[in-house]
Amino acid sequence: MKKNMKKLLAATLSLAMMLTMFTGCGNKEKEKVTAEVIEIELTNEEYAFGVDKTQPDLLEDVNEFIAQIKEDGTFDEICNNYFGDGTPVAVKSAEYDESKDQLVVATNAAFEPFEYTSGDSYYGIDMEIAAALADYLGKELVIQNMDFDAVCLSVGQQKCDIAMAGLTIKPDREEYVTFSDPYYSASQKLIVKSSDNKFDDAKTVADVEAILKDLGSDVKVGVQTGTTGQFYCEGDEEWGFEGFGFTTIGYKNGALAVQDLLNGNISYVIIDSAPATCITESINEMQ
Repeated sequence: MKKNMKKLLAATLSLAMMLTMFTGCGNKEKEKVTAEVIEIELTNEEYAFGVDKTQPDLLEDVNEFIAQIKEDGTFDEICNNYFGDGTPVAVKSAEYDESKDQLVVATNAAFEPFEYTSGDSYYGIDMEIAAALADYLGKELVIQNMDFDAVCLSVGQQKCDIAMAGLTIKPDREEYVTFSDPYYSASQKLIVKSSDNKFDDAKTVADVEAILKDLGSDVKVGVQTGTTGQFYCEGDEEWGFEGFGFTTIGYKNGALAVQDLLNGNISYVIIDSAPATCITESINEMQ
């Protein structure tokens, strides 16, 4: 992952890291604790944009736009800024003004590499797509950053036009939004301390889940609240997730969960694959 991305993520983690440093200041030498991702996909899901149900013309435009950026290489170019040798592009948000022709995007900018912030700029795959979509529509872009749980609700209440937040297509979210065509295939992955060898012999999803099913309620697993990781851990009938017997702990973002893992407050973290990689690489560099 590119170094400048890791520096940007460091701002999100600075408070947690400062607290950790003060806690351990009595030790002359502190053993380095790192995390790693178990490279087995626990789920298969698709990301899409959640469009205001009262704007069917916008939905049609968004689907045409998705098809176009996939065909002309724009989507691959944006992804290369985060997964390859490209450079992330800063995206600016205008101030909301109901008198102007604006595209108001709801997001949760704590989900690198899809959406995150540095200073007064937004970065991420979804944010660059949002900027391109606003240009395509001939509108001014307004980004509203909020808790993930509020993203679809804000669109359903017509406070925003579209939700762009690494949003997995899920039936209960269709109460608030109409999903666009999918644009990205995703999955959930498990993050462990590098010193943890419990999953070393796991080769398949079944292997990982067999171990997870043996964990009791005394074991705590961190997730980002309101995401697929939470539904996977706690169980969700619509998706066919049976859930597990361990205790699920929700966090506002995955970075806080991984930091709590390294601080010894939880045993594991389950979050989306791409953010899992970004977060663990960035936090490990800071240890």
